[in-house]
Amino acid sequence: MESKRVIMAIGGHIGDMELTAGGTLATMALEGHHIITVALTAGERGNPAHLTDQEYRVQKIEEATKFAKRLGGEAIVFDYLDGELPNNEWVRYQLCDVIRHYKPDVLITHWSHSMHKDHANTHKIVKDAQFLAGLPALNREEKAHFAAGPYYAENWEDSDHFKPYVYSVVSEDGFKLWQKAIDYHWFALNSTSFRYKDYYSNLKGVRGAEARVRYAEAFELDPMQKRVIKQGL
Repeated sequence: MESKRVIMAIGGHIGDMELTAGGTLATMALEGHHIITVALTAGERGNPAHLTDQEYRVQKIEEATKFAKRLGGEAIVFDYLDGELPNNEWVRYQLCDVIRHYKPDVLITHWSHSMHKDHANTHKIVKDAQFLAGLPALNREEKAHFAAGPYYAENWEDSDHFKPYVYSVVSEDGFKLWQKAIDYHWFALNSTSFRYKDYYSNLKGVRGAEARVRYAEAFELDPMQKRVIKQGL
């Protein structure tokens, strides 16, 4: 097996990365890699009628922790309010410090175009935090660290101009682990506005068919990362 890697998936809300990139995270966890999920808000304002948003925040943090632990990893949740994630330098430096501390090999986050402002802001924050974290001249508590990516996960809310470029194979055991772990997330099973688990389960099958495997997840990259350099053709 290749050397152990650290994979950090950064979403605007708890559940974003677990749904969209969860099959890849589960597959890599089973291969011995370390998984870290980061949510810049808890996503608490999608609260069900029987819970206040603050009660749901507590529940969502528990759900994120259970999901990550099921994969042998860990979950980090920032304190910003759902729907009010600021697009400012302070958040970037917070995330820069997290990246420097955990030293991920790869970052996963949201695509640039989204119907949700928290997702769009997360995309911008991650890009800049990645740059800041890798900048040796920037003096922070921990030394500079460069993380590859970001890989942009396929999300129905971020679909504008998204084109699958990288297909990440999800093993059958990884898919089974993901299906068990995602059940910790109340909204994935019980939302009345969108059938989250059904959608992402089937999407993994669709992308798998395109990749000639059973299951897969699709990711987009920045144009600069798509350059193919060869010594002749």
